Amino acid sequence: MFLSVTEDLVRRRAEHNDCEIFSLEEISLHQQEIEKLEYLDKWCRDLKILYLQNNLIPKIENVSKLKKLEYLNVALNNIERIENLEGCEELKKLDLTANFVGELSSIEALKHNIHLNELFLVGNPCTEFEGYRQFVVATLQQLKCLDSKQIERSERIQALQNYPEVKQKIREQEQAYLLKRAREKEEAQRRMQERKDKKQNQMKSELGFDRLHLRRCPNSLQKKEKHQAEGGEEQESWRTIEDDEDKRFWEEPTPYTPESRLETHRYIEEKRRAKENARESKKKEKPLWTLVTAEGKVLNVNVPKLHFSLKDDEENNQIILDLAVYRHLDTSLLDIDVQPTYVRVMVKGKPFQFVLPEEVKPDSSSAKRSQTTGHLVISMPKAKEIILPKQKVETSVKHSDCNALQKNARRQVEKLEVDPSKYSFPDITKIIQEKERIGLGPIKLQPEKTAETKNSYIDFENNEDVPPLI
Repeated sequence: MFLSVTEDLVRRRAEHNDCEIFSLEEISLHQQEIEKLEYLDKWCRDLKILYLQNNLIPKIENVSKLKKLEYLNVALNNIERIENLEGCEELKKLDLTANFVGELSSIEALKHNIHLNELFLVGNPCTEFEGYRQFVVATLQQLKCLDSKQIERSERIQALQNYPEVKQKIREQEQAYLLKRAREKEEAQRRMQERKDKKQNQMKSELGFDRLHLRRCPNSLQKKEKHQAEGGEEQESWRTIEDDEDKRFWEEPTPYTPESRLETHRYIEEKRRAKENARESKKKEKPLWTLVTAEGKVLNVNVPKLHFSLKDDEENNQIILDLAVYRHLDTSLLDIDVQPTYVRVMVKGKPFQFVLPEEVKPDSSSAKRSQTTGHLVISMPKAKEIILPKQKVETSVKHSDCNALQKNARRQVEKLEVDPSKYSFPDITKIIQEKERIGLGPIKLQPEKTAETKNSYIDFENNEDVPPLI
């Protein structure tokens, strides 16, 4: 299966042109794992600069209709031959760095690109040929720079003088290289077929062992899952085998060819996808929470770790659960299940379960969501209906306002009363009478006072017109 250029990819890479591809003049499609170059000559006719470096393109194709193309960069690809560029009339710069161009005579196809000034072939097998630079300079007389080095006039004259001899040497080396490449292709196909057969045999052996083991032990699948969940020895041994295979793949000496580069890329891609699949499978596998024991006992569970409060509303004979759900959580992610003895709330698939102190009525229960805090309030009426006596007192107070006023006044009076056994105050009404009685009493009751009066007032004269002293 080839990864080719798609319209969606081109549009995403054309953000600087408001995602319009027909008027696009420059686009970068580097490091996109492209294995087949197509459609660009139909979608982007006005292209002037095209970056395709670091892909897996084996052949230059479907660019001949890009008449305005001035710069083509296909470095770090799997190109072995220069071709299909005759229609790029305005091509000025061509970068083929680090490819696999071994058929050096294919550069003769660039004679038609009369505006070609720069050519890069560094890192290609053809650069190791004897007389490589002289052959290119003599073949492409319009070139001004080859592999970042300016072409002097004297160099071109000398290359043209020795051109027949250099061309013959290049042909011989080229034929030897092509024979070598044929052997490398056969070796790559054989190695790929061996690896494929080995993988199939390994899969068959594993499948046969699993079936045989399953026949002998019906519960082997459950045991295997249990070992995988607990990180058993089988899983550790499987990881060791994978590590050994990975180490053997990277340490095995292989020639640097388009086939080995493609094989390495696909191996890395396969490993990456395997890791992604394992990660996704772990995400999909939901942990099994124990909500009810084997004996049928319901447990209290708070997997989402939410704060909550439980209120016993005796006035309305109901139980109210206030669950502090995340404020910005969508209500569609909440699943509420009220049972006579417990309540369960699934928050994004995570259970919150609470055992109720009394039996409730699930059919009469209701749930509301606060628009400010996001809390979930679940009201659950109790199964046993209780009539409280204080409700009669409240109704009597509501019907008679006068009685309420009298009770309030009575309460105020009761607050002002004092217990006479604890506090003693003089009786104001009897103070004068007691004093009068004391003043008129017998002399023997007041011996000290009469003595004092006799001693203090010797010249006392009793005047009947003056009232007595108190």
